[in-house]
Amino acid sequence: MPLSRRFRALKAAHFRAGFGGIRCWGAIGRNRLNETFRVIRFENVGMRYGTGPEVLRDVSFDLPDGSFHFLTGASGAGKSSLLRLMYLAQRPSRGLISIFDRDLSTIPRKELPMLRRKIGVVYQDFRLLDHLTTFENVALPLKVKGASEGVVRKHVGELLAWVGLNDQAHARPATLSGGQQQRAAIARAVVTRPQILLADEPTGNVDDAYAVRLLFLLQELHRQGTTVVIATHNHALIERFRHPVLHLEDGILSRVGEDPVYDG
Repeated sequence: MPLSRRFRALKAAHFRAGFGGIRCWGAIGRNRLNETFRVIRFENVGMRYGTGPEVLRDVSFDLPDGSFHFLTGASGAGKSSLLRLMYLAQRPSRGLISIFDRDLSTIPRKELPMLRRKIGVVYQDFRLLDHLTTFENVALPLKVKGASEGVVRKHVGELLAWVGLNDQAHARPATLSGGQQQRAAIARAVVTRPQILLADEPTGNVDDAYAVRLLFLLQELHRQGTTVVIATHNHALIERFRHPVLHLEDGILSRVGEDPVYDG
């Protein structure tokens, strides 16, 4: 479905999230969780940087297409490393990783950029380009894909309205608040309609009330069928939203389950 139709369809049942103009659209029916298709699968995965010790050890799990998971663990437990494997920035030192039902070890490096375009990433430090405006930052993934100027203007305009940044479209990142930069990063991550969205501490720079509002944004993407994985230390969010948890302890996946698991 075209992006414009997807967002228009959601407007019928919206509610305010309190971003000053932003609307998070309410329940429109269950997202299509596909239990039979495992969009991400890890089997006995280990990972190390260079010749150092393993930072991930014997990690095994699979994620159904259209699922939503929190990734938890203390600082240094391996959360960011696990996300790097998920978005194909790193290859494992051992074990099997399957993304979109393809064994990562058999994928030629020249094909990795095409696979990465199906994965949206929200980085902990935003990684917005200082010399570009908010609009230009969000538009960048579409331009890399070769989208026309008309498509770029339409889709980016809709997304900026969705995340409440219309008034900051021509602003540079340095002039935005932390929360505004975070929303711009989310918009950039989803502008190409990725099948998977990975977010590394997306609420780490905002207070709890603001974090809840950001989570409503990510939940709307989930309701549209996007597979979402969020690395977070925010216990209040984990408790409130009650999604399944992947919990890491010293590089080992100690729990995969429905109940929140806190890191100390």
